[in-house]
Amino acid sequence: MKNRLGGAARHRARIALVPALLAALLSACSARDANDSLPAEDKEPVLYLTAGPEDTGSTRIISELAQEYAQTHPDFRFRIESLQSNDLTQKVQLLAASNDLPAMFSFQSGEPLLDMIRSGAVLELEGTLDRLGIADRLNPVAVDMLKQMADGTGLYALPLELNIEGFWYNKSLFARYHLEEPRTWDEMLRAASVLKNAGLQPFAVAGKGKWPITRLINAYAIRKLGADAMERVYRGELELTDPGFIEAADAVQRMAQVGYFGQDANKVDFGEALGSFRQGKAAMIYTGSWSIRALNFAADGQIRPEDVGFFSIPLVSGGRGALDEYPVNAGVTTSFASDSFDAELGGFIQYAFARYGDRAMSELGMITGFKSDRAGPEVPPLTRMVQDKLDGISRTSLWFEARFNTAAQLAAWNDAQLLVAGMITPQVFMSQIQQLLDVH
Repeated sequence: MKNRLGGAARHRARIALVPALLAALLSACSARDANDSLPAEDKEPVLYLTAGPEDTGSTRIISELAQEYAQTHPDFRFRIESLQSNDLTQKVQLLAASNDLPAMFSFQSGEPLLDMIRSGAVLELEGTLDRLGIADRLNPVAVDMLKQMADGTGLYALPLELNIEGFWYNKSLFARYHLEEPRTWDEMLRAASVLKNAGLQPFAVAGKGKWPITRLINAYAIRKLGADAMERVYRGELELTDPGFIEAADAVQRMAQVGYFGQDANKVDFGEALGSFRQGKAAMIYTGSWSIRALNFAADGQIRPEDVGFFSIPLVSGGRGALDEYPVNAGVTTSFASDSFDAELGGFIQYAFARYGDRAMSELGMITGFKSDRAGPEVPPLTRMVQDKLDGISRTSLWFEARFNTAAQLAAWNDAQLLVAGMITPQVFMSQIQQLLDVH
């Protein structure tokens, strides 16, 4: 597996990079000194390279905080450049390869960011925030997860959102058919059978997006093998050909084959799947708490927030999982280039991220990896419910392909569609991914 192979090669690569990195650092310092001597209006602004429109989500909150900070710090200038997610990933990787990372940038936690961390290009944040006096604003669950993603080397990304995953369900439909929240996978399947026999689609599944299928496989696997199942695969202590993983793939394939995902799930994108749930056409959907931004509000013909329920991944017979263990992710995180950090950027970080959690909660109902003191009656009930769940988590788990190399990740996504279509067996699905893990 990747963590077992290539150590000497990586060491030689790092040694070869030292002169280039030193030259880049000297160049950056000289450029910064020159920039500091310029009039404020001529200085290069702090660049934040991110995904999504500037007027939505976390980017909107950071933009507002930057404008506020600039009112009392006239020398501070800030610019946001937004790209589509795929374009953002490619651009950040290209900039990292040329030692030209922007001061702030959004990126996925995991192996690609870990490569930048190992080269010294990314700012370590736990110590930085401690020196700025705001380390206590971070949620420990988010910190532990992001450190895990960085192989325990430290905290190198800020969790601008914090999501738990589980099953959301239509309370009205459950009540109509006298169904209770399932605590076991078998109970959930019995509820699905009742709903299907009544002419309803039990689960909305966005097979076109591919990852919603692997999330379901992962859900079963961590209840069968334990919350640390995917970490054990990453460390080489467990293989995807283990019977527990085969059982997980088989369970999801069977759900598709008996019609619990509706017709042609592989043609349904995430927006359509969520829309099907919100319109009462599907009784359940597996998704993360990022979806509460849509579920908190209802238009005509959509499920009301008070009719939306949530249950943890049900227990599996003979499994090691527990109901207070949840898959957790921080979405697209934000990191900082180590050679761009100075007093000016530090001042902005201190101002913005002492306030970010409260602002995101109160303005957008967002759950973030920052503590919020604004969980009062103005916060939507679903948002408060998710926050309570996060506060009660005993262990977190990774999503299925979180630690996969690129080849294995793509194979997992593409083959997941073949799996639910019945074109490959659970054994083939898992063994093909394992082979890609073994050679990288």
